[in-house]
Amino acid sequence: MSLPLTTLGDDLSVSVLGFGAMALTGVYGSSTSAENLAVLHHALDSGVTFIDTSDMYGAGESERTIGEVAATRRDEMTIATKFGIIGRTDDRSLRARNDPAYVRQAINASLTRLGIDTIDLYYLHRRDVTIPIEDVVGAMAELVTAGKVRHLGLSEATAEELEAAHRVHPIAAIQSEGSVWSRDVERAVIPAAARLGIGFVPYSPLGRGFLTGTLTAPAVFANDWRSGLTRFSGSAFTTNQAIVDTLTAIARTQGATPAQIALAWLYAAAARLGLPVVPTPGTRRTTRLDENSGATRLTLTDEQISALDKLSAGVVGNRSDFHDPNWTSDQRERHDAERA
Repeated sequence: MSLPLTTLGDDLSVSVLGFGAMALTGVYGSSTSAENLAVLHHALDSGVTFIDTSDMYGAGESERTIGEVAATRRDEMTIATKFGIIGRTDDRSLRARNDPAYVRQAINASLTRLGIDTIDLYYLHRRDVTIPIEDVVGAMAELVTAGKVRHLGLSEATAEELEAAHRVHPIAAIQSEGSVWSRDVERAVIPAAARLGIGFVPYSPLGRGFLTGTLTAPAVFANDWRSGLTRFSGSAFTTNQAIVDTLTAIARTQGATPAQIALAWLYAAAARLGLPVVPTPGTRRTTRLDENSGATRLTLTDEQISALDKLSAGVVGNRSDFHDPNWTSDQRERHDAERA
């Protein structure tokens, strides 16, 4: 089975649907090694060949799992990974590290865990704003010259950072949270990416599970990190259910699921935004992967797109509540606006 392909940047060919491998680390619920390998193999069998991970997912465990699959199926995979986050998730010590020496250290560690010679797309995961973006991307560009990396990407970069980085070395992809309920990236980052010929790879395209319609009460995710997010808490959770109601209503008319409608909206947005859009939902289940793949075959009506376009205006809560004000591009934008 195959999915259509699209191009990020000048010539990075990827499946139109990616697989987000953060889900393989237990952050959204436990899974066995056998289950993780099974869903990865099923992804490749289904044409979902763009595999997205990070060196900090499960302290490298996600990369090691992908490496097990790459040992026999490397030529079928387009592998993207990230660097730039260090620390522990359980004591709020996560922070960004971007110095050139760490860039060189991180790439070698990822290549070892993945068991491959070259990474197809290498992202800076988070910004350490004390290090000029030009210095970071300059060090990343050296990895391309050395043959360790084929293409460069940025995650949660502002428009200004994206433009500065692209002047140092071509950037193939910008990754940020993007979905029917998270659209701040459209203000400045996406227009900059479109001008520069950079593709958009939205993470959490299903709103960390919220947009699937399966989270019926906060108790469902009481034991994972989503319980600390304002969008998932208290009255905000109840108010935000209106978004799911609209997705569900449209899904009924399409013979689809709310998750498929949320993904189909992103595909429809590509024409409006003027750049390729490649969502990377994660899952631990092959059935959910098949469901996500089905979204690539849906066509929304203009009326449905218009109704979905309006949903973000009613969202209650920030998309990120991380303690570091520089953690996401919208946090930096808000922080800069408050200081202005």
